[in-house]
Amino acid sequence: MNKLTFNQLTIGLIINPVAGIGGAAGFKGSDGIEIQQQAAEMGFQSFAQDKTKQALAALIPFKNQLKFVTCNCLMGEDVCKQLGFDYSVEYNYHVQSTADDTINAAIKISQAGVDLILFAGGDGTARNICQALINNAGEDENRVPVVGIPAGCKIHSGVYSVTPSAAGKLVADLVNGNMMTFVEADVMDIDESLFRQGQVKAKRYGELRIPHDLRYIQAVKQGGKEVDELVIADIAADIEANMEDDVLYLFGSGSTTQGILAELGLDGTLLGVDAVVNHELVQADLNAKQILELIQKYKECKLVITPIGGQGHLFGRGNQQLTTEVIAKIGKNNILVVATKNKINTLNHRPLIIDNLSIELGKQLSGLIKITTGYKDTVLYPITNFME
Repeated sequence: MNKLTFNQLTIGLIINPVAGIGGAAGFKGSDGIEIQQQAAEMGFQSFAQDKTKQALAALIPFKNQLKFVTCNCLMGEDVCKQLGFDYSVEYNYHVQSTADDTINAAIKISQAGVDLILFAGGDGTARNICQALINNAGEDENRVPVVGIPAGCKIHSGVYSVTPSAAGKLVADLVNGNMMTFVEADVMDIDESLFRQGQVKAKRYGELRIPHDLRYIQAVKQGGKEVDELVIADIAADIEANMEDDVLYLFGSGSTTQGILAELGLDGTLLGVDAVVNHELVQADLNAKQILELIQKYKECKLVITPIGGQGHLFGRGNQQLTTEVIAKIGKNNILVVATKNKINTLNHRPLIIDNLSIELGKQLSGLIKITTGYKDTVLYPITNFME
């Protein structure tokens, strides 16, 4: 590792314009033209542009100290133009961008002598960036560092900021001349076809250099099912004892919530959102539109959700079906967070994180929230608002 300081930055910017489009649609990923087209035809869209704007908002006060080197249109130029940054276009794509465009753009932009590459996407995009930089610079420790803006469905890699806003704050620290250590971080990705079948098979694809600041950069996700099945059974007993008649219960993704459904005798979806009413599974693997339609049909809705182990994300990672509109309709008082104490301990006292585009929703959810950790056993734990 080494330490670098900047006060005048040339930043490479690469946006995957379709990142995350499959999330709210319930596809659990956006890899492949066919998936992207299906999601678009269903009326869903990528928020990669908005998340990039959220990241760059922290850099607007430093416009005179920044120069962006980017791609045409949706891959970066449009955002730079809208926010009034000084920029030049180094790479042009045609019609619809592909993984090859991300790879080729990263090669050309890194060769342009940038100090840092900001890229918006998910684990597939990180793989493309990693391939490009290793092919271009090999294992040279002086290859250009990166910061990922989380905008995809799968974000297991340790190269992403905890939220889009955190990416901007990290770069702002560099512009301010704050000395920062740069380290190598793992690029991870999972097999989407297996992911859609409920199997998580992660693979390491290499390393990228990142600014090392634990306030802003996420940990690599801890995978695997909970070992302590008795604890999950206790949590399930608490949830079941408090379930009300004719109330819609949505169960979010994750091995903890699936374990609870199994204890209730229901066949849940490991990586999806399932609906339960009167102890019966009424609909499985819902997308955002289906969730909103169901909420309208019932007098009340409660959401059972668990944070991601090791990272602490409660919303915005692996559960994009739970959109801003969905969460707002449910309300904080109807969010039932569940987790074993072992999972909470893996956070090392870091707060739970909301990675969502709505600043107002972030304010409403921030503060302390009750987490059910066993039968009649709860703890209070903080949620942070990284969006301002």
